[in-house]
Amino acid sequence: MSDARGKILQAARAASPQRATDAAIQAKADALCRRAGATRPDRISGSPDTVFIERLNTPGIAATAEHAATLEDFPAAVRRYLAANNLVPSLALQPHPELLALDWSGLDTHGHIGLDEPVAVGLALGGIAETGSLVFHSNPTSPTLFAFLPLHHIVAVRAEHIWPWLEDYAAALTTMSSPRNINLVTGASGTTDIEGTLVRGAHGPGWLHVVLIGAQPAT
Repeated sequence: MSDARGKILQAARAASPQRATDAAIQAKADALCRRAGATRPDRISGSPDTVFIERLNTPGIAATAEHAATLEDFPAAVRRYLAANNLVPSLALQPHPELLALDWSGLDTHGHIGLDEPVAVGLALGGIAETGSLVFHSNPTSPTLFAFLPLHHIVAVRAEHIWPWLEDYAAALTTMSSPRNINLVTGASGTTDIEGTLVRGAHGPGWLHVVLIGAQPAT
């Protein structure tokens, strides 16, 4: 190796950043979290479940929502939605054990989901009040396509599983097993790309209805 080349490589090595230690990486992450907390309000303007419902009902998200006292009341909410929208009482049911244990009498349920599925019913892992987003982690009881293929998606989410901020969900994620896929679903799918006309269902469900389990209506 020539002296010139050796000097160049030596200079490059000296200028290359050293691999950060785990402690240094954690310190930087903690600093970022502290900065996020300092630049946002102390709290969202209301309880997380109340703000979550408010976000869902905004025009930009264009979802609908209602409350139910317990998960056992969820099938009744689904029946009401189907009747109100003149939909056939047939649906793809997410194969979650808690959903499968409910009383779906009067409804034709199936565990597979087709490309042109009219209605699918699911259970979200949680929600984010800041954005009105539903959180889904893919696994055998929560197949990803259930959140994308149906025209109407009816989803239950527990009020105690609503995180106030996106950062709160990110912090909770560090304590969970890593899923293969994470989907944050914010409202129904739609686009106005063509002549400014709203077209529903462009990239996913055209209608999203959320049933918040366990929250009490505001007085």
